[in-house]
Amino acid sequence: MSPTGRVPSPSTAASPVDRRRRLLALGLACTPALASPALAAVAGQPKVPLLVFHRFAASALDSMTVRVANFEAQLRLLDQLSCQVIPLSHWVVWRLALGSADEHKLPPRAVVLTADDGHRSQFEVMAPLLRARGWPVTLFVYPSAISNASYAMTWPQLRELAADPRVSVQSHSFWHPNLVQERARLPSAEFQRFAATQLTRSREVIEQHLSQAVDLLAWPFGLGDEGLAEQAAQAGYRAAFSLGNRPAAAADRVYAVPRQLMVDSVDARQLASWLEAAFTERTPA
Repeated sequence: MSPTGRVPSPSTAASPVDRRRRLLALGLACTPALASPALAAVAGQPKVPLLVFHRFAASALDSMTVRVANFEAQLRLLDQLSCQVIPLSHWVVWRLALGSADEHKLPPRAVVLTADDGHRSQFEVMAPLLRARGWPVTLFVYPSAISNASYAMTWPQLRELAADPRVSVQSHSFWHPNLVQERARLPSAEFQRFAATQLTRSREVIEQHLSQAVDLLAWPFGLGDEGLAEQAAQAGYRAAFSLGNRPAAAADRVYAVPRQLMVDSVDARQLASWLEAAFTERTPA
């Protein structure tokens, strides 16, 4: 939903929203303020692909739609490569517990699946395929669209998904604004109130409808900054996720964790290359 009360709507062509996501994922746009310093105790730690999907259909009519046949091929590849699909929350626990007990170690060849925006095809296409494999997924939704936008799931559909302990529903802000752009546009105090509302109202509405704790955040458009990271922490989020053309590493700041954007042009060969590179690479000493 926009400041005028409109809900963001996907286009059948590549929308500005989708083009921005593609640029971010390809590394052509970035947020320098969120560049991660090396952490002292992460040498030798694994790098984990955090994959993010949006919508699914028989044909790829826009840049964020993955064809169902391609998605099924991507899932088969995860099986063939002996990937261990883990909940995003497990990765967060591991990341926050670096240097502590061995019980927080990740399994080999760990992969995380996520999906953004609450598109109805996540309920109709993605969820049954993942349920059949017993694989977990984290859905980042912006509540203004749920049971409101024609492309979005309804609250009853989200409740049905959230009843499965393998499905986690988390925050994507309240109506998906470009928060970095809004910071440049609004006076400082007004922006602080605006951002706080986006972060807290989203949590409150999701928790009210689903009776499920919300403590993870995906930045709209993958864009955040240092100040927003502080506000996310103050709002009770344990971690926040951006977009990036690489796997997540232990040295990534916990409020700027990259996820790899999955689009229809990512075929099984390219995905296999991404995964094998991640599984063989370790954080250097």
